[in-house]
Amino acid sequence: MSLPAYGGTLVDRTVTDARAAELRAEAAGLPGIRLSGSTLSDLYLIAVGALSPLDGFMDETAWRSVVDDMRLPSGLPWGVPIVLPCTVDEAAAVGDGGRAALFGPDGELAGVIDVTGRFDRDLGAEATGVYGTTEQEHPGVAAIHGTGPICLAGPIEYCYPTDISGFPDANLTPAQTRAAFAERGWDTVVAFQTRNPIHRAHEYLQKCALEMVDGLLVHPLVGETKSDDIPADVRMECYDVLLDKYYVKDRVMLSVLPAAMRYAGPREAIHHSIMRRNYGCTHFIVGRDHAGVGSYYGSYDAQEIFETIDAAALGIVPLKFEHAFFCKLTGQMASAKTSPSGPEDRVFLSGTKVREMLTRGERPPAEFTRPEVADVLMKAYRS
Repeated sequence: MSLPAYGGTLVDRTVTDARAAELRAEAAGLPGIRLSGSTLSDLYLIAVGALSPLDGFMDETAWRSVVDDMRLPSGLPWGVPIVLPCTVDEAAAVGDGGRAALFGPDGELAGVIDVTGRFDRDLGAEATGVYGTTEQEHPGVAAIHGTGPICLAGPIEYCYPTDISGFPDANLTPAQTRAAFAERGWDTVVAFQTRNPIHRAHEYLQKCALEMVDGLLVHPLVGETKSDDIPADVRMECYDVLLDKYYVKDRVMLSVLPAAMRYAGPREAIHHSIMRRNYGCTHFIVGRDHAGVGSYYGSYDAQEIFETIDAAALGIVPLKFEHAFFCKLTGQMASAKTSPSGPEDRVFLSGTKVREMLTRGERPPAEFTRPEVADVLMKAYRS
């Protein structure tokens, strides 16, 4: 049996078709707030329970507790604030309470919030606490500076009419992944977070983890990412060709996570693990530089942060792996724990280096990328 949802109960703030029609009629008379793509992702993740126990956007007490202490007011560990930013004009229209309509970037009604509070967001404190820097060159810091200065809090109802992931057949909710795990008889499931194609090093980590558990959830993030990250549709094609040929089909499942990347390094590793617990996973792979960007975080900061929180409360087990590489001496993937080779016999390549190679029209080497994946990437970059 999978772990219970974080906080004990899997939240569901989605509505029936009849209730959605009522909300659309009501929204015509409500003040409106236009959501960014990343805030729409948060709204969706709250609604389907991926951010349980949250049933809405955080108030100032919760925001401050997360920024300063990495905990919800209840004491549960929590990595990043989940807030609803708005403009001064939008906040003035809402006032101190009542209800407001939430519109997606396309102008469609996404939901309604019962506003229970509002606060001015201290962007400097959030940047320092969550990202470890106030430099706006950091994409996460730049993103919060690009939002409105006021945040509204309160529970939500969700009625967005379309799938926000772009991959409706692969976008399983936490309730659906939990049901799928139960149907397969998986009591223990390891999740793998990625915003890149799966390379040989990733495959090695996943298959090491599969020796310990019943099943693997490959759970790529398909929300907003940096402009130079490989597009989600290309990555999904890579996952399909890889899993079809190189994995045991009844021990792996592919589903997408329509969340935005924050590039918050260690804090985001906690955030990613909490979401995967809500999706029903019992274990979570944490590799080198998880959710990192540039040189803002140490290679293993995202692993070490798990030693600073209440592991029993978090529940999900982090599986910590060292940097994997292709070992020329043994002719296989390895890490410093398993390979006796020296530096000259170790082939390291990062996602950044692969993107640079593709931009130059160079094919990623077989030591790093399966040939079927390289074919997909080369075709995408040529076009």
